[in-house]
Amino acid sequence: MPDPPDAPSRLARRLGVGDAVIIGLGSMIGAGIFSAFGPAARAAGSGLLIGLAIAAAVAFCNATSSADLAACYPASGGTYVYGRERLGPFWGYLAGWGFVVGKTASCAAMALTVGAYAAPAWARPIALVSVVAVTAVDLRGAQRTAAATRLIVALVLVALALVVVAALFGGTASRAHIGAVATGDLRGVLESAGLLFFAFAGYARIATLGEEVREPARTIPKAIPLALGIALIVYAAVAVSALAAVGPAALASSAAPLTTVVRAGTLDALAPVVRVGGTVAALGVLLSLVAGVGRTTFAMASDGALPRTLSAVHPRNKVPHHAELAVGAVVAVLVLVTDLRQAIGFSSFCVLAYYAIANASAWTLPSEARRWPRAVAGAGLLGCVVLACTLPVGSVVGGATVLSVGVLAWLVGNRFARGDRAPESGRGGT
Repeated sequence: MPDPPDAPSRLARRLGVGDAVIIGLGSMIGAGIFSAFGPAARAAGSGLLIGLAIAAAVAFCNATSSADLAACYPASGGTYVYGRERLGPFWGYLAGWGFVVGKTASCAAMALTVGAYAAPAWARPIALVSVVAVTAVDLRGAQRTAAATRLIVALVLVALALVVVAALFGGTASRAHIGAVATGDLRGVLESAGLLFFAFAGYARIATLGEEVREPARTIPKAIPLALGIALIVYAAVAVSALAAVGPAALASSAAPLTTVVRAGTLDALAPVVRVGGTVAALGVLLSLVAGVGRTTFAMASDGALPRTLSAVHPRNKVPHHAELAVGAVVAVLVLVTDLRQAIGFSSFCVLAYYAIANASAWTLPSEARRWPRAVAGAGLLGCVVLACTLPVGSVVGGATVLSVGVLAWLVGNRFARGDRAPESGRGGT
């Protein structure tokens, strides 16, 4: 079937396939490598390699579901829109709530990662400055975001290439360090997969920019799998080389695992490069995260699920500036009170709930509207539920509590809305 023309957009359609892939990569490259490998190694040891494969498989299912849905509904909001259109308003609202809450926590985690790699002694002040800086960039428009992210991704890939070189040729690499990959227990491997899923969730940013992408029915389905595939190749290369260089125990005990890898060998002079790479990578993730959360907030506010003032669009830059400013303000507060490792697990739980709804939405698509079999969406739904339930207990409890608060807010809001309509109905009948 011929691709439909671009749907009317409230925002400016300026992004092509390359821009969309770069924004997706900017959301992924850095989050897992610089933040999640340590907790994953603590959960599963060398079994994190199996966890990485499981996380990638679930992410692939989610990516194909998101791509099919984005081609049908090329609007800002991602699964908030898909759940609303395919499953009903409540499920769309729950997806949007989970995304906004979970990814706001991710923003705080990435800001803290910026501080931890740039200057650990000044981590929180630097995190606060980084939030202000990326919010200012995002307010300039999606093209500025893509241009900044392109530079960031290039710098990070160079830094990661140097990490792999230092790990493999620094004199410490050994197959013995990796050990037996399958020695960990199943729950530990699944927990590591849930934590590493945090690293793959960035492709959602492509879907949330649906009203700023040219030819979204073609661009988004191409960009999402491509960004995911590139990220997986990079993650696998770094994971194997890091384990070979220092082993899982060293990774698990380090707040900056890739710096530990480089310092272990004879090429330790590259350690400053790794710190710069970690700082830049986290900045790239933070940049695209703030943009994505702002777009979902904008979409929910446009429908009345959040305060209407958050749906305002800047007359010149054509960005949801009220939503972006609100997200930046909340993240700035969170960096003062949150912990990096706890934020990763909490964010993973909420985002897995978000993608569970995406897969359930994709399951309902008619055959002519899908590029992938319905079974792929079913596998993604099951994978999201399993990984969410095997995360650390604190993450599960915290995530479930916040989602429950969202459900309560929905029920109360609907009750008041029905109460406002009832007198009008009564007067109309008299």
